[in-house]
Amino acid sequence: MLEAMELLDKIAKKVLFITKQDQLTAAITDGDIRRWILKKGNLDAKVKDVANYDPIYIYERDKVTAKEYMIKHSVEALPIVDKNMHILTVMFWDNKEINNRKKLNVPIVIMAGGLGTRLYPYTKILPKPLIPIGEIPIAEHIINRFNRAGSNDFYLIVNHKKNMIKAYFNEIEKCYKITYIDEEQPLGTGGGLSLLKGQIKSTFILSNCDILIEEDYEKMYSFHKKEKNLITMVCSLKKITIPYGVVEIGDNGEIESMKEKPELSFFTNTGMYIVESKIIDEIEENRSMGFPDIIEKYKKAGKKIGVYPISEHAWLDMGQLDEMEAMRKRLDCDE
Repeated sequence: MLEAMELLDKIAKKVLFITKQDQLTAAITDGDIRRWILKKGNLDAKVKDVANYDPIYIYERDKVTAKEYMIKHSVEALPIVDKNMHILTVMFWDNKEINNRKKLNVPIVIMAGGLGTRLYPYTKILPKPLIPIGEIPIAEHIINRFNRAGSNDFYLIVNHKKNMIKAYFNEIEKCYKITYIDEEQPLGTGGGLSLLKGQIKSTFILSNCDILIEEDYEKMYSFHKKEKNLITMVCSLKKITIPYGVVEIGDNGEIESMKEKPELSFFTNTGMYIVESKIIDEIEENRSMGFPDIIEKYKKAGKKIGVYPISEHAWLDMGQLDEMEAMRKRLDCDE
């Protein structure tokens, strides 16, 4: 399953078709993998455990109706097969011809007030949100992606070098609205939300200013609403190879097992959340706290806190210098 997840990232088509003896047998999508993870939590699953063995397809003789068929069944790729179920071609969703996607029109809150100490000496000169990734700063990359998805209402919580941030965004041409929320003292990724009391009355998305999530934002939002979560944390798969042989020792002092350079797979918080507005109303004012602290409080109170899993490739983080360079390589040609 993890190999399929990597291949889905690589081809960027969101679906793989599975054949047996050259015949279409099944399909597997990023959604199938996500549902499996949320239901089972088993990262060692095989493709056969996760795949859909009743895939949508169309016969070659009906090819002229393929676009209508894709809209009807809400699929992003449609295999066209012959009478023996051999795949002849695959028709992909073309936004220029088939634009059936919902628009995400929700407020976006970006925590843009941190000192960015991990990115020193860059942040000695520039605030972290204005560090360029390619030809534009990271904060503009984030805003542009949400804006392309349909969002036009942005709130930037600013503190460190805030006048530089305001000056930059006030000078550029833009087709969206930015509201600046001045943080007079550091309140953390959670406490800063208290400054938005009375301003946001609907579900919103909260994002750190040093990450990009290359996923379908509307799908994230729909998942959050369908699950009736108070907060949904976007979590990325991470795989780390331990560069040593790991030895487990039994109670009798003998070697119980040995693993040479084992690979660990786990999910980690990306710094993006879908949040219900009641969170803002209930946050204590003028108290510094991280947003994970808020999640922990509601979790202990029995509120529904969900997870939206994404692949490792879909999370770009510039929190440290080496990661920032990796992000630049990924994004230089994107904007």
